[in-house]
Amino acid sequence: MLNETKIVKIPLESGAEGLALFGPQDKYLRLVQEQTQAKITSREAEISISGPAAEVESLEQLYVVLQQLFRGGYTPSERDVMYALELSRTLEADQLLDLFKAEITSTYRGKPIRVKTIGQRHYVKTINKKDIVFGIGPAGTGKTYLAVVLAIAALKAGSVKRIMLTRPAVEAGENLGFLPGDLQEKVDPYLRPLYDALHDVLGPEQTAKAFERGIIEVAPLAYMRGRTLDDSFIILDEAQNTTPEQMKMFLTRLGFGSKMIITGDVTQIDLPRGKKSGLIEAQRILKNIEEIGFIFFSEQDVVRHSLVQKIITAYNIDAEQNLSS
Repeated sequence: MLNETKIVKIPLESGAEGLALFGPQDKYLRLVQEQTQAKITSREAEISISGPAAEVESLEQLYVVLQQLFRGGYTPSERDVMYALELSRTLEADQLLDLFKAEITSTYRGKPIRVKTIGQRHYVKTINKKDIVFGIGPAGTGKTYLAVVLAIAALKAGSVKRIMLTRPAVEAGENLGFLPGDLQEKVDPYLRPLYDALHDVLGPEQTAKAFERGIIEVAPLAYMRGRTLDDSFIILDEAQNTTPEQMKMFLTRLGFGSKMIITGDVTQIDLPRGKKSGLIEAQRILKNIEEIGFIFFSEQDVVRHSLVQKIITAYNIDAEQNLSS
């Protein structure tokens, strides 16, 4: 019974549907086929899947979900197909149907911004519910981007009066003092990812106006000392490079009507040797405070090129092997 084979046929409505599910020149189909023992073919307006029963069942869910997404007006990308495949292994791909329904906001050009993974959806829900949220995980998971998007949505809705963006000035061994220019010019390279998200949602012109009017403010973390921030949406990016003292100082700036989002990747710490990361310490010290949310992203949540996910996984495997050797 364990080796029982099964055949399933899924009818297609049109050639366009087949193209959306299989990708240009069947690219998505080949990627799926590489990761399964089952055989997938498409002929006469239907998908035929045959092979071990468990695999056929998961692939059936994969294609039915992708089909429903397409019929609902969403064309899945390569990233979506591979993420859906991952979820279908535990028959959870149907969770994707909710993901693409809700818009957080739209870009200044009118393109909808939606969450792309279940981890991202959890992150957004937690930010909406709690005043302090830590988003921890690898690059490319949308932690910073989504925090900025939600900050702008809160500003537009009138639930906050300003946005504050900050990062510790420690970056891969560089030192702010060696960068040319005044403080703003020195800080700008550190805040580039935050600016990219602002430009996406507000557009460069509106972003510039918001800075001029002081509605959006950027500052190195050291400049936060002594301030209490009311009615603000405050984002601390690259928090793995804070010291425990800096993290405590930052968290205690929280004022009434404010939200704080702290994002970081504990595998990318650039602090001098022997210095503890404030992000790691905060996880340990604050984990039992219910009003603080901790969201941990994994490689599955990487929404950049699918190769980025493979690179992160390879580095993680290497790090684990080095630890055990």
